[in-house]
Amino acid sequence: MIYLLALIGALTIAVLLWRAFGPERVGVSSRRAPVAPDDDPDFLRSLGEQQRRPEDES
Repeated sequence: MIYLLALIGALTIAVLLWRAFGPERVGVSSRRAPVAPDDDPDFLRSLGEQQRRPEDES
């Protein structure tokens, strides 16, 4: 009985690892997830440029 449970556990772990790190499934599009503003290099660059630019205080 213990060997049977160990076998089921090993198979479960193998399937989970295969799904996590195995080849991509066919038909699943690999769309890029939206980037948060603090992870977007263009947004961070524009913030840096705005800080370096002197503001007109009228």
